[in-house]
Amino acid sequence: MATPSNEVVGLTGARAAEEIRAGELSASELFDVYRRRAEADDLGAFLSVAERGPGSTDSDAPLAGVPLAIKDIFCVEGVPSTAASRILEGYRPPYTATVVERLVAAGAPMLGKTNMDEFAMGSSNENSPYGAVRNPWDRERVPGGSSGGSAAAVAAGLAPWSIGTDTGGSVRQPAALCGLVGLKPTYGSVSRYGMIAFASSFDQAGPITRDVTDAALLYRHMVGRDPCDSTSLDHPEAIALPGRERLDGVRFGVPPQLASESEGIEPGVLEVLERAIERIEDLGGSVEEVSLPHAEHGLAAYYVLAPAEASANLARYDGVRYGQRDGDGDLASLYERTRESGFGDEVKRRIMLGTYALSSGYYDAYYGRAQRVRTKIAEDFAAAFERVDLIVTPTSPSVAFRLGERTGDPLSMYMSDYCTVPMSLAGIPAISIPAGLSGGLPVGLQLAGPAFSENRLLEAARAIELAIGFEGVPVIADGRHAGEGPGA
Repeated sequence: MATPSNEVVGLTGARAAEEIRAGELSASELFDVYRRRAEADDLGAFLSVAERGPGSTDSDAPLAGVPLAIKDIFCVEGVPSTAASRILEGYRPPYTATVVERLVAAGAPMLGKTNMDEFAMGSSNENSPYGAVRNPWDRERVPGGSSGGSAAAVAAGLAPWSIGTDTGGSVRQPAALCGLVGLKPTYGSVSRYGMIAFASSFDQAGPITRDVTDAALLYRHMVGRDPCDSTSLDHPEAIALPGRERLDGVRFGVPPQLASESEGIEPGVLEVLERAIERIEDLGGSVEEVSLPHAEHGLAAYYVLAPAEASANLARYDGVRYGQRDGDGDLASLYERTRESGFGDEVKRRIMLGTYALSSGYYDAYYGRAQRVRTKIAEDFAAAFERVDLIVTPTSPSVAFRLGERTGDPLSMYMSDYCTVPMSLAGIPAISIPAGLSGGLPVGLQLAGPAFSENRLLEAARAIELAIGFEGVPVIADGRHAGEGPGA
C-alpha cells in the first residue's frame, strides 16, 4: 500500500475513496488498518468488530470500500444487535436495516457496531450496560450521546466515518462534543426500517463524519423512500456534494432563546458562537435576530412526547418472542422479572414517565399539551424561515462534561439537549460542525433549515467549515492519537 497506515487514518472518507479508485490505496488494506485500530479500542467505543474484511470490493462503487462504523441500534442480519440493552443481549436479527443495506451496497462495508446509550436514551453514553464511552479529547469526559460510540470512534481515528441516530440530538450533540460533523436529516427522508425504535415520530438516522463533504457523501446514499417504512419519503432534490466557499445572499437568523447565557449556555460556548457569526458575515452572509418564542418549552414537551412513544415501543420486550427471558411461572411474573433485569435505570425512568403521561386523567394535561407545544414550535420555525434562510445556534449548551457529573441529576442531563430538541420537534434538518475550542474542548455550531433543505445546509456548513479551518485532533499524553492503544 503506497500510503502509510498513520497517513491513512488522517484521510477523510471521501479522500480515501478517491485514492482507492486511483489505485493508490487498497480497500482491503484500509479495512485491515481500521479493524486493527478498532480491536485496540480502549475508549469503549465499539461493542463488536467485524471478524474479517469484505473480500473483493468494487473500487468503482461510490464509497469504494471505505469501512463504516454502525451504531448498535441498527439491525444487521446475523450480527448481534442489542441497542446496548441487556434485554436484547445475544439477539441476532433475521434482516438488515435499510440504511445499512444502502450504504453497504454503495461500497461501505461494516467495520463494527458501536456503543450507545441504552435504546438511545441518554446524552452522555453512560447509560450502557457495556460501560461508558470516553471522549478522546479528555478520557475523563463524556463523548455525548446517545451516539457516543459512533462519535468517539471517528474522533479517535478508529473509523473513518459512522452512522448514528438522532431523536432529540443524539447525532448532533456527540458530534459537537467530539469535534466532528453530525447531520440530522429531515424527518422521513431516511428510512427507519431496521432501526430499533425509541420514539418513532422523532427517530432519524444520520452521519457522523470528519467534515461536511463526508456527511453529504454518506447522506446521499441513505435517503429515499422505502416500502418497508410508510413514514419515509423521496427527497425532492438529489443530494449534491457541497462546493460553496462564500455565503453572499444567504440570510442567517440567531434566536436569543437558544443562544444566550440566560438560557444556560456556557460563556465559552457563546464566545465561539460569536466568532463563528463574524466568519459568516466575513463570507458575505447577513445575520439578524429571529424569535422562536416557544423554543424554551421544547425540552419539557420533548420529555413528555419521547418517553410516551418509548413506553409504547418498548412494550414489545416481554421475554416471550426474542431477547432475554428471566423467570418462569405466570405470564405477569415473566414480564416483570424480564423487564426488571433487562432494562437499565434510565430506560425504566422514561417508560414510567411516558406511561404516566398517557394514562387516564393525565393524557390531556401532559401528552395533549406537549403536542400543542410541538405544533407551536413548528409554526415558530416556519415564521422564522419567512425572514431568513438558516438558523444558527450552539449545538450544546456546554462542552463535554465529566463522567459521572450529571448521572445523579436527570434534569441537568436532559438540559444537554436544550438547543437540539426544537429542531427534532419540528422535524426539520440540522447540522453541527466544529466551530472552535473552549477550555481546550470542542464547541459545535448548529445550522438548521426548512424541511428538505439539506443541500442548502450542507453548502453553508462547508463554507463556514473552510473559513473556520478547525483542525483539532485529540492526542493523548505520550503523543499517540487517542484510542490507538499500545502498538497500534
